[in-house]
Amino acid sequence: MSILDVEAAVRRRYSDGARNPEPSLCCPTSDDPRLLAAIPQEVIDRDYGCGNPTRWLRPGDVVLDLGSGSGKICFLASQVVGAAGRVIGVDMNDEMLALARRNAPEVARRIGFANVEFRKGRIQELAPIVDSHSIDVAVSSCVLNLVRSEDKRTLFAEIFRVLKRGGRAVISDIVSDRDVPEHLQRDPELWSGCISGAMREDQFLEAFEEAGFYGVTLAERSAEPWRTVEGIEFRSVTVLAWRGKEGPCLFNQHAVIYKGPFRQVEDDDGHILRRGVRTTVCEKTFQIYSKEPYREHFELVPPRETPGDRAPMEPPRCKPGSCC
Repeated sequence: MSILDVEAAVRRRYSDGARNPEPSLCCPTSDDPRLLAAIPQEVIDRDYGCGNPTRWLRPGDVVLDLGSGSGKICFLASQVVGAAGRVIGVDMNDEMLALARRNAPEVARRIGFANVEFRKGRIQELAPIVDSHSIDVAVSSCVLNLVRSEDKRTLFAEIFRVLKRGGRAVISDIVSDRDVPEHLQRDPELWSGCISGAMREDQFLEAFEEAGFYGVTLAERSAEPWRTVEGIEFRSVTVLAWRGKEGPCLFNQHAVIYKGPFRQVEDDDGHILRRGVRTTVCEKTFQIYSKEPYREHFELVPPRETPGDRAPMEPPRCKPGSCC
């Protein structure tokens, strides 16, 4: 299918879904009823997601919702981040944008503040509308699979670009247990129905790593498939990933001790970490391990004296292409 075929199918399906609810586009999601109470029913009825990434947000966050649709995730996020935070929704569908924008003032009235805006654009081409290093958390719910396969590498790179150092991606999407065959990828209805563009589950997680993220974590995975097509299982997952590994490695006698439960693990940069054994790491890795999602697994051993002009320690052996 050409880019016009894919986007036309998606635009047509979701334009119809903005006018009339289409339950077949939804996966069951678990949302806080107290937050839902502030959202008009037409927004809820026309939300076509597969997860709730807002449970990983914090007060004061600047949030970017990729493929914001009816605006439900944005309106949930606005309440979690509070008046000190900000939420930006991006969508390419005019009908969905109109639906979200006309309900934004009512949500603001009900919660007592306005911190949401909606921008038109393609989520794989964010440069014209979202600045680099401007976002604390990028979220999405069942939208990445609607982007054609040729654009997915660019999409993950764009998510990485807009995040601040230390920022994170929280992405809920539909994945498959096997490769989707070409004849299914040529079906416009399956594309717009979140099937044909689904990535294989292991490749979905690898895409975050390839884009430069660290701490890639499978936070949620539905036990039962949402749909099964020609024996291929399609299910909802939520992945967390962090930005902040880029930059030089400086060795100043920082070390960590892996607490277990495994006897030995290897991290994304090739460090072999033995349970209970002090392992020398660079200062950057030390700082990364002091934060989520690693902190609970490590005892941190800072330098016992100020490094000053001391010659750097010999770095540990890491795999080629790693941060070391």
